[in-house]
Amino acid sequence: MEVLKNILRGIWRVWFYVVAGLIIIILLPVLVILTSNDRFYPAFYQLSRFWAKIVLFAMGFKVKLVGENPIIEGKSYMFSANHTSMIDVFVMLKIVKYPMVFVGKKELVNLPIFGFFYKRTCILVDRGDAESRKQVYQSAQNKINKGFGICIFPEGMVPSDESIVLHEFKNGVFSLAIEHKIPIVPMVFYDCKKRFSYTTTSGSPGELRVKILNILETEHLSMIDKNSIRKIAYEMMYNELIADIKKNKDKK
Repeated sequence: MEVLKNILRGIWRVWFYVVAGLIIIILLPVLVILTSNDRFYPAFYQLSRFWAKIVLFAMGFKVKLVGENPIIEGKSYMFSANHTSMIDVFVMLKIVKYPMVFVGKKELVNLPIFGFFYKRTCILVDRGDAESRKQVYQSAQNKINKGFGICIFPEGMVPSDESIVLHEFKNGVFSLAIEHKIPIVPMVFYDCKKRFSYTTTSGSPGELRVKILNILETEHLSMIDKNSIRKIAYEMMYNELIADIKKNKDKK
């Protein structure tokens, strides 16, 4: 029976790539146009949200926002969430209605088709290159000036050890937010690892709960505060995840 379940999970996971890739191919001409100039980015972003919603629906996922949504239209934020799954980006797109730009690792530009649009719409960073990290600041300011939000997953990676609740945070989120004086929006994705981790023999359709935690203001902070606000954000997200794990254990 377990062998059959693993086969079905394998087919289900292949379906993810089929749906995600097929939509991109169908929309290819429109995507090329919408990624040709920054003034088209809001339209591209809404099309990306449509893509994310279709993929989540096709996989049997239902995103549920737990609690209040304090995000104000027309205001730039630094969005930040725990990173455990390929579907984290799709969930972020589903939750955040207003245009934001992802900051991501440069290596993803090598992916077929997706990489082409990735490099045209995201802020790329080579973490081993100091000059690249400097350019991220400039690119982020350019996007913020145009009214866009920024999204960075602060762990900077998906931990290979799935027993890790929350990996240590990098400085990028907090340095950028302080430098550009934009509020940080910490978010927790409770279920993405359980529903669609990188372990191919695990996962299932179901609910994906998201909670937006207290917004952290940076207007009056300087770079000497980046470590303290990083610690605050980490503890907020870690404690929320631990509390949820404990609650689910108590139910069993």
